[in-house]
Amino acid sequence: MRAAPRHIKIWCRELKFGQIEAGAADMKIERKFTKPGQDAYAELDFVSATSEIRNPDGTIVFRLDDIEVPSSWSQVASDVIAQKYFRKAGVPSQLKKVKEKDVPEFLWRSVPADGAEFDGETSSKQVFDRLAGAWAYWGWKGGYFSTEDDARAYFDEMRYMLATQRAAPNSPQWFNTGLHWAYGIDGPAQGHHYVDYKTGKLTKSKSAYEHPQPHACFIQSVDDDLVNEGGIMDLWVREARLFKYGSGTGTNFSHLRAEGEALSGGGKSSGLMGFLKIGDRAAGAIKSGGTTRRAAKMVIVDADHPDIEQFIEWKVIEEQKVASIVAGSKMHEKMLNGIFEAIRTWDGATEDAYDPNKNDSLKSAVREAKKVAIPETYIKRVLDYARQGHDSIEFPTYDTDWDSEAYSSVSGQNSNNSIRVTNAFLTAVEKDADWELINRTDGKVAKTVKARDLWEKVGHAAWACADPGIQFHDTVNEWHTCPEDGEIRGSNPCSEYMFLDDTACNLASMNLLTFLKDGEFQAADYMHASRLWTLTLEISVTMAQFPSKEIAQLSYDFRTLGLGYANIGGLLMNMGYSYDSDEGRAICGALTAIMTGVAYATSAEIAGELGPFKGYERNADHMLRVIRNHRRASQGVTEGYEKLAVKPVPLDHGNCPDKRLIDLAMSAWDEALNLGEKNGYRNAQATVIAPTGTIGLVMDCDTTGIEPDFALVKFKKLAGGGYFKIINRSVPSALEKLGYSSAQIEEIVGYAVGHGTIGNAPGINHTSLTGHGFGPNELAKVDAALESAFDIRFVFNQWTLGEDFCTGVLGIPATKLNDPTFDLLRHLGFTRADIEAANDHVCGTMTLEGAPHLKEEHYSIFDCANPCGKKGKRFLGVDSHITMMAAAQSFISGAISKTINMPNDATIEDCQKAYELSWSLGVKANALYRDGSKLSQPLAAALVEDDDEAAEVLESGSTQEKAVVLAEKVIEKVVVKEMIRSHREKLPHRRKGYTQKAIVGGHKVYLRTGEFEDGKLGEIFIDMHKEGAGFRAMMNNFAIAVSVGLQYGVPLEEFVDAFTFTKFEPAGMVQGNDSIKNATSILDYIFRELAVSYLDRTDLAHVKPEGATFDDLGRGEEEGVSNISEISESAASKSLEVLKQISSTGYLRKRLPQDLVVFNGGQGDAVGMAETAAAFEAPVAETAVATGMDARTKAKMQGYEGDPCGECGNYTLVRNGTCMKCNTCGATSGCS
Repeated sequence: MRAAPRHIKIWCRELKFGQIEAGAADMKIERKFTKPGQDAYAELDFVSATSEIRNPDGTIVFRLDDIEVPSSWSQVASDVIAQKYFRKAGVPSQLKKVKEKDVPEFLWRSVPADGAEFDGETSSKQVFDRLAGAWAYWGWKGGYFSTEDDARAYFDEMRYMLATQRAAPNSPQWFNTGLHWAYGIDGPAQGHHYVDYKTGKLTKSKSAYEHPQPHACFIQSVDDDLVNEGGIMDLWVREARLFKYGSGTGTNFSHLRAEGEALSGGGKSSGLMGFLKIGDRAAGAIKSGGTTRRAAKMVIVDADHPDIEQFIEWKVIEEQKVASIVAGSKMHEKMLNGIFEAIRTWDGATEDAYDPNKNDSLKSAVREAKKVAIPETYIKRVLDYARQGHDSIEFPTYDTDWDSEAYSSVSGQNSNNSIRVTNAFLTAVEKDADWELINRTDGKVAKTVKARDLWEKVGHAAWACADPGIQFHDTVNEWHTCPEDGEIRGSNPCSEYMFLDDTACNLASMNLLTFLKDGEFQAADYMHASRLWTLTLEISVTMAQFPSKEIAQLSYDFRTLGLGYANIGGLLMNMGYSYDSDEGRAICGALTAIMTGVAYATSAEIAGELGPFKGYERNADHMLRVIRNHRRASQGVTEGYEKLAVKPVPLDHGNCPDKRLIDLAMSAWDEALNLGEKNGYRNAQATVIAPTGTIGLVMDCDTTGIEPDFALVKFKKLAGGGYFKIINRSVPSALEKLGYSSAQIEEIVGYAVGHGTIGNAPGINHTSLTGHGFGPNELAKVDAALESAFDIRFVFNQWTLGEDFCTGVLGIPATKLNDPTFDLLRHLGFTRADIEAANDHVCGTMTLEGAPHLKEEHYSIFDCANPCGKKGKRFLGVDSHITMMAAAQSFISGAISKTINMPNDATIEDCQKAYELSWSLGVKANALYRDGSKLSQPLAAALVEDDDEAAEVLESGSTQEKAVVLAEKVIEKVVVKEMIRSHREKLPHRRKGYTQKAIVGGHKVYLRTGEFEDGKLGEIFIDMHKEGAGFRAMMNNFAIAVSVGLQYGVPLEEFVDAFTFTKFEPAGMVQGNDSIKNATSILDYIFRELAVSYLDRTDLAHVKPEGATFDDLGRGEEEGVSNISEISESAASKSLEVLKQISSTGYLRKRLPQDLVVFNGGQGDAVGMAETAAAFEAPVAETAVATGMDARTKAKMQGYEGDPCGECGNYTLVRNGTCMKCNTCGATSGCS
């Protein structure tokens, strides 16, 4: 490195006639978006807004008033920058500049002025200014600008691109960059290192912020050593430092010796897997220490490692353990308490109750326990407990929720796993040849297996639990620019960054859709942005500090960059091309080729002034070969590639609809090669395609990374809370380009999003409702409620229309009106077809399939990753994802982060074929996710699992037949030991009861009860608002069956014993219930709740209800109270009887109200309880309003994954490369 680097000028070439003009003698930064002497934001509008993010229960996660954001930004983008990227503390109210010699005044850094107060950032301009300012400052000091005008032009252009969402850097830049430069924020060093750009010396940081930490992606090495530096235990420390600050890391563990290999000091190695499990636990501990987000970690093992079979099956076996833990814990709970029950119900001599030879029920219970392999030790323990006076056992039970105790008790849950496969291995699979597993210590063959058998295990594991992914080792290394410094063996957690061990990459992504203007892609602007962002990432290497000495040195030496893009799916749809089309793939290939070609040309220009990266000279031949291969692919030819076993997919000249892009792609690679041959390159790598999770939200991208869209109808967040439906903004543009008229487009869009009013709906409209007695007032109420409704059936009820109108005008009996399963529209005589047609008109279909005017040949343009809405059938196939990756991979320095979504019915062979296709097309890495590959068992299947005839009805019968079968099965589940009554006891016409609302495993459940006059349970109603008539009918029949049984005298205890601990989905965490916190099924939850409320079965509660029961006895002197006289009858017993008469036993959970005084024994301060009782008002149970379906189902229909976000709890997770991101708060499970 030069001691005093020369200043350079970066020239962004003008485009004429689709070609790049010949170079000039000098290079300078030109303005494309801003004007000299004018503020960068002059042509942009900024507005004041409020940012608020809420949990699903309405509680506020984050709120910030009076933030300043560009007026074009959505509420979600505003929320993400405010919550994630605004600095929350240490920002001074007043600043003063620090003069610095040879630095332009506008780039002088700032520190707090005397007397300044400190708060957080409140304007997006502050963030844009500190980012662009810090880059310009370090760029000036590093010699990247020769004049102040160049530096100011760069500063303005970068601020403008950030504000207009044209591009964004990775999250660590937003978090860290510019805090010291803009605000003087500083802190003690955190063990980081940097290379001084002036001297080239490795230096330990003395400040936490002067040199920011802008890198998101890391690859770390590990030596086959236990405790020394660079070894196994040291890796856990290095990983912890990265996890703590939100970065991700990947490591190839193949150097570690296998199980049974000799140790240097004698003995045998415990093997690879034991250490991987330790690392998994360490990553999990870091996660739980400070965040709900999982640690972002990649674990890689080579396919010839002797422990590879155990590694492949690691997560499969761990999932099986989870299933065993869940099922076994519930079986233990049931069987062991069954033993207690047998003892408790014994009616003979007390001493005989514990003897199985005399107590037949106990003998039977013990026998049943042994049949299901309950350990005899536990059986004996229960008998010993019983002899000592215990009457139950609390045996912890578990569920299959991914964040549950069951999952946290097994290993392998804190990383993505991948195996590195070579061409030789895949060829052996094709030929069904042998495959040798090689010892790490002596290189000898440890074991020989059939390659196809090993590949079968890979396919099965991917099918069963979505791991491991595949990295194609030879393909990666044939495109390696620096093989003289070693092989590429690893990647970051999302697999887009692949380079040498102990290096890091900082990322930035451009929003492709922002470069589309009036239907034409603005190539000149795109190339300008590509150049400036390449320069920005290069400057970021100069200014950066790193978490270890090794990473600091190697990252500085090789200077790998990660420029990429997002929104290719949105761009193609806007342009009227299908994601799965030759034209779509050609456009993607051309844009990728232009980006990387320009990035390498810019890198070569910088190298001409500042010199190439340190390792270039020894790798020059290899790097130029790689550049020539990229250039060859841009020329669209299939032959002539150098040292490539698998040929890349060339740029498709014939199918690219914009021939300018083809010409620009070839010209960019011509220049990249010419300048590289002359100057070398400043950077060993230039581009990747990252998931762009959080930054994709900040840029308001319709699609992230290289992904297609996930839904056509989006739910746009309102500033005051709530959402409204909008069509994907790409749809109208595409329809217009396809030649549809504005009137036709309006009808097509209305078909998807709905009209929000029932005025002109088919079948059910203002006219037909008027005929049933609806007046202007009722119609107005209905239309007001329909604006935000997901289904019209949730609007037509007494809570919208009023009880008086429903009973008086519509003539609906109160008993029907209060039935949660009552369908008011069906009661009025409307058919199911009428309701569905009106529903589609009002709420929309959320798909374009079947839309008026839309031609079937245009359907493919609007295909998404998943079927859209309730009626959508179309979705992008597996191959379309892989071929799009292949079109881009030929022009990417690194790799592409993407998970291939597969339908639930995909087979193991389908998984293998997907990996094989990826290999054949030159893709570097891939991961699969088969929809629904989770531990679950549907309710219906659980009820009919032993009845083939009933199961057949469920598969092929009508809705009514299915409901009848399920109701019969419910009755069969209850074994009635004795009938108290032979007649049905009628419930009072006006009766007590309560309504309990809760959420079970993400599904909203309303339970309503009715009581006999003595407070015993007499009926139940269950409503889950589950979409689908079959499910609703089944739940209705179930509730009726139980209610009839109760009224004929079947003890509630029998139902409780039959249905608690049943296991099927939905299951998991219970929200909204003060006593029940977990349930293994909906029925388990229902009957736990009833048992706690009506039977005082606190053993079934997770939290014991508070308060004393009606018949609780005090503990006398133990309470420090003297019981010296009896309580008067008038002041106690009569008052309790009054209280029982006016209150619901179930609502109070058989307990005294909390506001009621429980008097101590004695006369001292006794006050007549009659007075208290008279003043007591029975609580009114919450009315269950049917406002919508459960959150998980609704989320699925909206195109989301159906799981809650770990940070904010909202059901707005979408797949994001190989990770997940939340569209509400911006949280990601990766490192971007």
